[in-house]
Amino acid sequence: MPLSLNMPEKIARARADLRMGVAVVLKKDGVAALVLAAETLTSARLADVRAMGRAATLAITARRAETLRAVAYDGDIARLRLPDDVDVAWICAIADPSDDLNHPMKGPCQTLRDGAADIHRAAIHLCKQARLLPAALVVSTETADDLAARHGLNLLDLDETGALLMQSSPLRKIAAARVPLEVAEAGRLHVFRPKDGGEEHYAVEIGRPDRTKPVLTRLHSACFTGDLLGSLKCDCGPQLRAALAQIGERGEGVLLYLNQEGRGIGLANKMRAYSLQDQGFDTVEANHRLGFEDDERDFRLGAEILTHLGFCCVQLLTNNPAKIARMQEAGLEVDRRVPLAVGKTAHNRAYLETKARKSGHLL
Repeated sequence: MPLSLNMPEKIARARADLRMGVAVVLKKDGVAALVLAAETLTSARLADVRAMGRAATLAITARRAETLRAVAYDGDIARLRLPDDVDVAWICAIADPSDDLNHPMKGPCQTLRDGAADIHRAAIHLCKQARLLPAALVVSTETADDLAARHGLNLLDLDETGALLMQSSPLRKIAAARVPLEVAEAGRLHVFRPKDGGEEHYAVEIGRPDRTKPVLTRLHSACFTGDLLGSLKCDCGPQLRAALAQIGERGEGVLLYLNQEGRGIGLANKMRAYSLQDQGFDTVEANHRLGFEDDERDFRLGAEILTHLGFCCVQLLTNNPAKIARMQEAGLEVDRRVPLAVGKTAHNRAYLETKARKSGHLL
């Protein structure tokens, strides 16, 4: 008898399948559909889909629809009708804005307004979780269970997994060990892993902070280009080092290193956003053209890790009021905000001004 997958395992497999270009089957309220990520769609797979002779639509976010001048009747997403002669190039051009300025005439795009959009919304969410462009080909089918079994595809019943899919997976502590640091020899690194097999997150604890008092804390999102390469396009690297220095100077505190690259869109999509910035769009506009919100990060992860470590009140090293709000919403008290104004360069001046003007950062 084969071992069956539990719900978190099925969601993790669905993300992996979409990244590889493999279809997943989603069903809800008796309606089923085959789903493929637009970014990893191939001509061969599209031909297989068209041979099914079933109705197909392309799900995109309302942000991407706005760029394409398409009406998002479903609020946060839009369901696009596919042209009769649709090919992979057209689908990729709709999903990927990298060539929008060279080929602006992609429409008019017709969008659906009738029927439920739950499967389309879940497909977009899975693409985001997989760090892909948020666009998915959705093909209706009547035989979800048979189709999945016949082709060895993963089947997600949204009536069972819907709430779990839209939430962040609970974390569990995997390991911890002493790590002497340049800023303080009394360093300890804690590793947390989501139960659905997602990316790990880390807590750097310095000294022995009193769990009954506010702890100096930095929630830092991973930035490969800034933290490791010393990129001048952002202030992430200087913020990371300045936060560690302040905590080390105090002799106790916690730095959380959350693997939410590019404000939660992943490194590949961040590079796509950088390319759009080179075309003249600011950081928020670039995210929107890609189909993402200004910030896709989940700061509740930070609150969960701090709670795991026994903290209930923080002094937060941040310029971002949203982090304070998310901590408080998650039940963690914020004693005060500690400014972290460092890293301004000629290369990131416009970026920082946009963060202040459009995202409310206190710079």
